[in-house]
Amino acid sequence: MQHDNKPTHGQHNPNFLDLFNQLPPEPPTPELDDQHSAGRLAWLRAAWKTSWEQGGFLHQRWDEVGQARHASWHEAANWIKAALLFGGLSLIVLMLDAAGDIASATLKGLSDVPAAGAGDGSGLWGTVDHPIRVFLADQAAHLPVAPAALYAFWQMTGLVGLVGGFFGNAGARIAWLLFGIGSLAMIWSATPTGGRAAATGLAALMWSLASIFALRGLSLRPIVHNHPPQFQPQFSPALHLHATLPAPTPPGDDYGDEPDNVHPLQR
Repeated sequence: MQHDNKPTHGQHNPNFLDLFNQLPPEPPTPELDDQHSAGRLAWLRAAWKTSWEQGGFLHQRWDEVGQARHASWHEAANWIKAALLFGGLSLIVLMLDAAGDIASATLKGLSDVPAAGAGDGSGLWGTVDHPIRVFLADQAAHLPVAPAALYAFWQMTGLVGLVGGFFGNAGARIAWLLFGIGSLAMIWSATPTGGRAAATGLAALMWSLASIFALRGLSLRPIVHNHPPQFQPQFSPALHLHATLPAPTPPGDDYGDEPDNVHPLQR
């Protein structure tokens, strides 16, 4: 009985039942159990050797694996593409599960961070840092997270944006820009009215100085690539004259053949 599937796009779809069709006949069952086990083992050994011979099931599958290394995706065997897709999806699921565990552990670690000192707000750094601590502490009262965790996450975001932006990562530079804008907004909101403008301006200057490293190599000038055209048409001027040639005179209408003594009126 043939168990092969129909070809798809000119490819033969192997069926695992083909392996059993290529096996040698099973030996008769002996009366003793030990002889029965020995005969079964010998039959399986013979089946393994038969499947690896020329035209065998496993031999054909191994040839398809060797051909897939030098073929395109559409030319590869269907079972190879299915195995690769299944393996890729499994790997993606494992990576997402691991990333979720890492993110959960990180957030839990940030939540367990002991509360840092609010600071007295003295000095240049205290003028910028203290309003951010106060703002995050006020907002954390309405959120299921500790103020220290919010402050640690804010610091981590700035550090990742600074280091990643220094190495030219576009995502890190976007995070650095959002970090700076958010910090300025928090300082403006939490600083007393009398020194709000000075504190926000001081923070903007600090953020601008740090942006020298975070935005290193960034240029606002458009990049113009001048590539010479691959095909340059050649212009060859030429003068074409169209002249009309008179039609040839029929043999009967040639007046040169008539005698000279014929009067013109008799012609």
